[in-house]
Amino acid sequence: MFHKEGQKIIFSALVISVTAVMIIDYYILHQLFKLALQGAVIIFLILILQFFRNPKRNIRWDVNKVFAPVDGKVVVIETVYEDEFFKENRKQISIFMSPLNVHVTRYPVSGEIIYSKYHPGKYLVAWHPKSSTLNERTTVVVKSPKFGPVLFRQIAGALARRIVNYAKVGDVGQQGSDSGFIKFGSRVDIFLPLDAVITVKPNQKVVGAKTVIAEFDGGEQ
Repeated sequence: MFHKEGQKIIFSALVISVTAVMIIDYYILHQLFKLALQGAVIIFLILILQFFRNPKRNIRWDVNKVFAPVDGKVVVIETVYEDEFFKENRKQISIFMSPLNVHVTRYPVSGEIIYSKYHPGKYLVAWHPKSSTLNERTTVVVKSPKFGPVLFRQIAGALARRIVNYAKVGDVGQQGSDSGFIKFGSRVDIFLPLDAVITVKPNQKVVGAKTVIAEFDGGEQ
């Protein structure tokens, strides 16, 4: 299953790949060279298809838990001052996505969307410490019944050139459902209250809508 954001790119890549294979077959006489070039075209098409895949996830909703919004690797767990919305200290978890990861962004908690804003910016590598405030990004805040407002931020990376955000103020986001998409490498930051119990570790690989990254203090363990 492929994400709707990739339909045009997948179609274009398919047309280009088929055309390239036919041209190579017609003009290249050396058999090994021909196979190598056609193989490279096929690999290119496979990478495009893999990037825009959107696997179905069996989501077990739990108001006491925060699920990973994306697939990737945890690169930051720290307490920071969040200066866009909260204007106070929050626990931050950052997840880096390579171009090989699924790039669907999912709601980490359920609740009313009370803030959603796009910020134009630079395209520093996604693991750069200042990418969270300097890169192109969108910030979404969902008011969870257990955690209160939870902020998550889509951040474009060096390869990403378009962030898609479906969250609109006043709508209700459902934990695990699609909230957006980032094209070609990126990062997502999540800001939680200080009493949230973090359940992941640095460098841990997480799966969107499956891996629990935090729990409500006093909730289910």
